[in-house]
Amino acid sequence: MKILMVYPRYPETFWSFKHALKFVSKKSALPPLGLVTIASYLPDSWDVKLVDMNCEKLKDEDIKGSDYVFVSAMTIQRDSSKDVIKRCNELNVPVIVGGPLFTMEPDNFQDADHFVLGEAEEIMPKLVEDMENNSVKRYYANPNFPDITKALVPKWKLLNLKNYASMSIQYSRGCPYDCEFCDIGALNGRIPRVKTPEQVVQELQALYNAGWWKSRRSIFFVDDNFIGKKVALKRELLPLIIDWQKSHNYPFTFYTEVSIDLSDDDELMKLMSEAGFNRVFVGIETPDPNSLQESNKLQNIRHDLKKSIEKLQSFGFDVQGGFIVGFDSDRPTIFRRQFDFIQETGIVTAMVGILNAPRGSRLYGRMKKENRLIGEITGDNVDVFTNFIPKMSVKTLVFGYKELVARLYSPKNYYKRLKKFLSTYEFPKIPKPRITFTDIRAFLRSTVVIGIFGKERKEYWKLLGWSLLKRKNYFPIVVTFAIYGYHFRKIAEKIFKEPIDPILKKFSLAEQRLKKFHRPIAL
Repeated sequence: MKILMVYPRYPETFWSFKHALKFVSKKSALPPLGLVTIASYLPDSWDVKLVDMNCEKLKDEDIKGSDYVFVSAMTIQRDSSKDVIKRCNELNVPVIVGGPLFTMEPDNFQDADHFVLGEAEEIMPKLVEDMENNSVKRYYANPNFPDITKALVPKWKLLNLKNYASMSIQYSRGCPYDCEFCDIGALNGRIPRVKTPEQVVQELQALYNAGWWKSRRSIFFVDDNFIGKKVALKRELLPLIIDWQKSHNYPFTFYTEVSIDLSDDDELMKLMSEAGFNRVFVGIETPDPNSLQESNKLQNIRHDLKKSIEKLQSFGFDVQGGFIVGFDSDRPTIFRRQFDFIQETGIVTAMVGILNAPRGSRLYGRMKKENRLIGEITGDNVDVFTNFIPKMSVKTLVFGYKELVARLYSPKNYYKRLKKFLSTYEFPKIPKPRITFTDIRAFLRSTVVIGIFGKERKEYWKLLGWSLLKRKNYFPIVVTFAIYGYHFRKIAEKIFKEPIDPILKKFSLAEQRLKKFHRPIAL
């Protein structure tokens, strides 16, 4: 049987790193982990091909030569997914869809032939059997969350690893917290489930064997909250990863998503650092305690956020922060407060978005109940739209948001923030990565693209000089952040240039429709 797996295209976003990838000659930031994992459940005798549309074109010949097309996607890939399904329909090739997008929005994809809803591991044996018997059902779903200690190692041979800036693996699913705006509870549950330490090391070894160790590559642990089970991490997983890293001369560095309470546990931070973790994304959301209370972000209320961030940085973590404006409790002063907080904490990579209500979140249910819901989220973390009518004036919210992002990523403020971060940051006590040809090429490109033609060229050269004089060991990090900053500035400029009148008009029409018909209208 011939199977075509397709990962739809995602547009230029904050996390796409589109403008930064050009410096290192990569086509995509991350691989389609879901598809390469599901591929391991297909019989070895089947002919399986994977097309990542972020790295290559999807050809009609690939579709026509297939018995089935598998499509997996996230919300940001909605438009591209619809296009892929349409092409398959026109060529009379059945489509099997799965992943977060289709699990949460099956009603928006009625042109798909078959659906796998939820986590697919325990569903796959039955699906394969039905495919072989030509009796595939319309819907497949498991009412329970699967035991991921039985999950198989992803089939990395389906990908050209050279296309990617980073790889992905997963240790756990689910998050113990219950933030109102988050859909993780609906997708993966609130009781974290973990793989065995041996499974994780096996996956690391598989990536090592595939050649990912060359030039010391990074790996993203895609967990909803990596520290959901702290005892298991400290006693089982991290010691095993440390031993594996040492025995392989530290081929990888890691980054992941955590909650702010990581800062409470010195032992856990030391172990993560020793294992090779050097970046963590933290959902900080807002410095306003009223908005944190509103969103049930109780773990943040219990912490002095500035001190917690500084402590994480001192343990060798580059803290990437997620921030939100547009809570019901927010006042127009929030934009200035967010800016000051981000600058003072030295969070270089600060992703600020307008509050949205994804399906499956409690916020989605509340907005629907309050007759404020006006459509689905786009999945773009820095979209100027929101899918519900905010309490704050739409004009104030959109203007404030656009100006906030523009200020954060102006060269002057970005480089000032980077210096603040480096004044607190301490290198992890692990072998430093060697300088590779790719690194040298990226640096040389940055001197031309940023240092000669970039709007930030003055700040760029001042920063390099400062680093050579005062933080010589940090020079590679400085260059990396300069390249990131170039990408973020491009995104910020795109947001700032977005005309506001069409946005206000869409909100006005949606609000009128809600009052008249009492039902959502798609943005």
